[in-house]
Amino acid sequence: MPAISRANLRKRWRYVGYYGEQLMFCAAWAEVGPLRTTFWSLWDREAGRFLEGTRIRPGRPGLTIDGDRLELQSGPVRASLLLGQSEPVEVVCPSGRGWGWTRKRAGVPLSGTIEVTGGAAGAGRRWDVDGVGVDDQSAGYQARHTRWSWSAGVGRTVEGFDIAWNLTAGINDPITGSERAVWIDGEPLEPEPVVFTCLDRVDFLGGDRLDFHFTPGAERRRHDNFGLIRSDYVHRFGEFTGSLAGHDLADATGVMEEHAVVW
Repeated sequence: MPAISRANLRKRWRYVGYYGEQLMFCAAWAEVGPLRTTFWSLWDREAGRFLEGTRIRPGRPGLTIDGDRLELQSGPVRASLLLGQSEPVEVVCPSGRGWGWTRKRAGVPLSGTIEVTGGAAGAGRRWDVDGVGVDDQSAGYQARHTRWSWSAGVGRTVEGFDIAWNLTAGINDPITGSERAVWIDGEPLEPEPVVFTCLDRVDFLGGDRLDFHFTPGAERRRHDNFGLIRSDYVHRFGEFTGSLAGHDLADATGVMEEHAVVW
């Protein structure tokens, strides 16, 4: 993929999220043309503490997501995670004069350790991770002005099925052939288009609905202005109730996100 296509800059990113009972954590890197950034967020649910870090300047990024490994050494947080195997959803969708590719996995096994060190609040906390999360790999030449809402999460249904999801509106969201997916016991299916009501809920055209329950403080919010590249971003950890693909949720955790960019 060349750096520019039809006057659109190449964009690439990868995001890994873990949404557990005691801890929620995410780490990501993103590139827009020559600009590269990395970030991470950690919500200690038991202690009610939220930590985050962002790096935009050149140099050692502190974060590597390569193949099935995630390694983070940034500020007070250390993480070493192994991603297991799961069934992906992979699509290419139009975006203005350009296009975007994405490969999404939800319900992907995650194992390893995450810890808080140094003099930060919560120092000395360590978690042995053994659960499931999400893995988002994306690249493309999306339209210069792009705005989207996104939700991903994992949980269980009242019948006892494992369930996970990746839902979006505003990017990679045609009526069919979209990145929208719900995994039931590891098998993905494409649901109907969805409508986001701010960061409060997601409604499906078929009648299902996800309600989001947000704990104040578990939020990453950024406004970045680099002239030709600008970004407004909100990312929240929380819990969900409702139904997916005709299945009522017994418990579910994950993320809601809004992102408006000029890139």
